[in-house]
Amino acid sequence: MLKSRLLPLTVWLLTALMLFGLPAQAQESPPSDAPAYSTLADLLENEATRSQLIDQLRGMADSAQEGAKESAQAATDSSTAAAADQAPSGQEANAASLPRQLAEMTSTIASEIGSQLEGLVAALSGIFQGSGTGQAFDMDAFSSAALNLGLVIIATFVVFVALRRIARPAFSSVGRWSQQGAGMTPVLRLVLAVAIAAFVDVLVIALAYVGGNLLATFAIGESGELSTRASLFLNAFLVIELLKAGVRMLFASRYEGLRLLPITAKEASYWNRWLARLIGLVGYGLMVVVPLLNYYLSPALGEGVGALIMIAAFIYAVGVVLKNRQRLRDGINAHAAKATMSATRVSLKLFARVWHLLAIAYFLMVLVLTFTRPEDALPFVMIATLQTLVVVGAGMLISSFLTQTIGKRIRLPDDLKRKLPLLETRLNAYVPNLLRVVRVLILITVIMIAASAWGIFDLAAWYATDLGHGLVAKVVSVLLIVTVAMAIWIGLASLIEHRLNPETGSGEPTARAQTLLSLFRNALAITIIAMTLMIALSEIGINIGPLIAGAGVLGLAIGFGAQKLVQDIITGVFIQVENAMNTGDVVTVGGVTGTAERLSIRSVGIRDLSGTYHIVPFSSVDTVSNYMREFAYHVGEYGIAYRESIDEAIECLKDAFEELSASDDHKQNLLAPLEVAGVIALADSSVNIRVRLKTTPGTQWATGRAYNRLVKMHFDAAGIEIPFPHTTLYFGEDKDGSAPAGNIRVLEGRAKRRSSADKDDESHDEQPVEQGKGSIPAVDYDGESDET
Repeated sequence: MLKSRLLPLTVWLLTALMLFGLPAQAQESPPSDAPAYSTLADLLENEATRSQLIDQLRGMADSAQEGAKESAQAATDSSTAAAADQAPSGQEANAASLPRQLAEMTSTIASEIGSQLEGLVAALSGIFQGSGTGQAFDMDAFSSAALNLGLVIIATFVVFVALRRIARPAFSSVGRWSQQGAGMTPVLRLVLAVAIAAFVDVLVIALAYVGGNLLATFAIGESGELSTRASLFLNAFLVIELLKAGVRMLFASRYEGLRLLPITAKEASYWNRWLARLIGLVGYGLMVVVPLLNYYLSPALGEGVGALIMIAAFIYAVGVVLKNRQRLRDGINAHAAKATMSATRVSLKLFARVWHLLAIAYFLMVLVLTFTRPEDALPFVMIATLQTLVVVGAGMLISSFLTQTIGKRIRLPDDLKRKLPLLETRLNAYVPNLLRVVRVLILITVIMIAASAWGIFDLAAWYATDLGHGLVAKVVSVLLIVTVAMAIWIGLASLIEHRLNPETGSGEPTARAQTLLSLFRNALAITIIAMTLMIALSEIGINIGPLIAGAGVLGLAIGFGAQKLVQDIITGVFIQVENAMNTGDVVTVGGVTGTAERLSIRSVGIRDLSGTYHIVPFSSVDTVSNYMREFAYHVGEYGIAYRESIDEAIECLKDAFEELSASDDHKQNLLAPLEVAGVIALADSSVNIRVRLKTTPGTQWATGRAYNRLVKMHFDAAGIEIPFPHTTLYFGEDKDGSAPAGNIRVLEGRAKRRSSADKDDESHDEQPVEQGKGSIPAVDYDGESDET
């Protein structure tokens, strides 16, 4: 929305300024008067008239000398008066002189406009009354000249319109190619299409100009002679139509593919129509009407008409500015709301509030310069305006090109994305930031060149100094250093990522490779950042020697004050070099057993069986027990009763292993046949047999659980007892050594008692049992004596 309002207005202002510069050029080169040369020659040939002319020239010289003396005396008097009126403070004097200068400027402009208007009225009255010129207005000669000029104008425009209709299919074809073509970025295709269309448009204008010259020379007026009137119009036609071609190149209201500005066709038609009117009014008025009035009627009349044209153009420009004030403000505010940088957003909002004031001040400045310094001000303003327009357009094209080529989201080929999954993410994170920096540099460059064009400061002289040249060189060097550092980081990080990707590189990376490469990537990032910062500071001109020395001293102080941290880092380095553990390993470190989830240069993060996460610094690690190296064992010890057969129990253990080896869930985890160590202990209540299963690392626990299940099932099937704790009840003995009868109660019918609890809450069926005859469920008795 901003571009649809701001850019057309800028072009409109600059075009109007160029047209405002035409009066000085038109008035500085009036047509030559061939009869005047003949009259001068006749006067010089006659001796009497020659003597009279010499006397007049000498008299004029004396008058000029007297006038110069009077002017010098007046200047001396005025400076004396100014010195007498000077304030004690220099600042007060300068402050007092500014209103005086403004008042003098206002008075000069008012008097200039008044004198030109008075001259216009006097010239008009003199023409129609015959006074002042010595002859009456010749209506027949004026009508004949106007008719011939009108025929030239009509013929030239007829040729021009016919040629543009012939060239219309070419414009349409180029516009379609700009929109639907392929093979290059859209902005490059647009620029090339606009250049081709501009060449065709300029060729049409040139052919129409040549055709108008031929018609004016051989078909209208006296054959074989190009009149001054026709020459003025044809020259003005060439300049004005070239300006209109530039406007059409920007807006192209009829061809979407040839429009440089990203605005709608309605907006393009609006601005193109109003600019064409402004160019036609000011251009033909100042380049045709004013010179003809100066030549055929009166210079005063020409000056007055020129002043009226400039005032009318100023009023017209101010009216258009005020008419579009709110629309353009809304467009700028909408664009500011979309800006990502806060500085850009604030600047655009501020510009939206004051843009119309700046535009009116611009046109007022041009009008003032037209009347105060017509001999040099307007050419300077026109050249500065052209330079500003060119540099702003070039900056916008470069910024748009960068946006369309590398500013949009970067998409890599699927094969490259598969090999380097994070490369696209990194590029889309770094490239837009780099593009923002480049845009800021482009903006600064455009502002500096525009300021130099307007004379605010001399850019060439500033760049020639050591300060300017050094500053530009440093900015470019730092930008290159940062770009190279980013490229190196992206390349090395992508290479590490390639090695870690199981689909590429050398296949599935080991845990040690994953850990070491991850740590190397982090160390690489820190190293690149530190080196880039140091090199950039050195390139800027900062002496990094004291920084390095200070960093060394600071590192020494930190080393003494943080010995534990240094110990953590050194121990961590050696642990990684010795491949003591990697991410995903089950380890025992610092008395904590669990899975190593994170390894840094200083500590290890362990998740234990209950899910608790422990951070163990390497300085507290004396021993690392890793359960995940090459292979593992499940060591099983199984006890049987003393009365059971050991050989039969071993066969059951082997049968259980055979069944485990045939299992689809666990056979791939077994690396060797069952190892039977044999009887390892004759314990108090069992005979213990040890076996060992060799498994892949990390599966020993699951394999062991599955094997224990099968052992229990095979022992049960074979009737082999697995001992468990027994309890012996001792009821004491009498003095004679006999055991008393046990007072044992057996609780029966628990369900019946619950159902009859309402009838008898506290009574239970009790049955006394004699010693050795009763039984207690779930109670086992050992011993064979009668006392039991």
